[in-house]
Amino acid sequence: MGKKVAIVLAAGRGKRMQSDVAKQYLLIKGKPVLYYSLKAFEDSVVDEIILVTAEGEITYCKEEIVEKYHFNKVSRIVAGGKERYHSVHNGLKACADAEIVLIHDGARPFVNDEMIARNIAMVKEYGACVTGMPVKDTIKIADDAGYVQETPRRDLIWAVQTPQTFQYQCIKDAYDTFLNNEEENCRQYSVTDDAMVAEIFGGFKVKLVEGSYNNVKITTPEDMALAETILE
Repeated sequence: MGKKVAIVLAAGRGKRMQSDVAKQYLLIKGKPVLYYSLKAFEDSVVDEIILVTAEGEITYCKEEIVEKYHFNKVSRIVAGGKERYHSVHNGLKACADAEIVLIHDGARPFVNDEMIARNIAMVKEYGACVTGMPVKDTIKIADDAGYVQETPRRDLIWAVQTPQTFQYQCIKDAYDTFLNNEEENCRQYSVTDDAMVAEIFGGFKVKLVEGSYNNVKITTPEDMALAETILE
């Protein structure tokens, strides 16, 4: 039986945070943001964790996060790439005997056991799923001049989160196809998440699965204040 593997991405620099410290290492209640993401998967039914970080931070992550906090499920720490999709691909290549893979942003510290379990249950049925929540606000599509062009139905719009979860071979093949002709594919598509790779280059439908409005991504200084509040 194949394994359930979580790929946790922690290679980003987070320019919008306005900090010399990468956002995944900023402290919430005395522990780094990345700690909370890894802890959720460590305590879940996931069998193994692949941590993807910047090449120059592998030793730091090993000593100051994985070993310090006794994350025994982290089997490998691998270097990320120039873009997020390169980092995901490096994580996928590091998986061995995986059946299901959950791809998660390390800067989302409030993933929890319920979300992880829902993703795994959904992916067994549908092959590909993405965590998200229905939007609360009315969304407007603008034209190039900044005028309202369209108001889509709010009940059909979801804000996408992570983890994004797939049958391993499906997403690995889709990423291989995408990156085998990267330059041309990037000219044609603006790839912003794993679901897009699965849809466009794997040819399969992706099921939405409920996450949480608290499953925020730490991106700006305001998000750090929100994270403190959520923890309290």
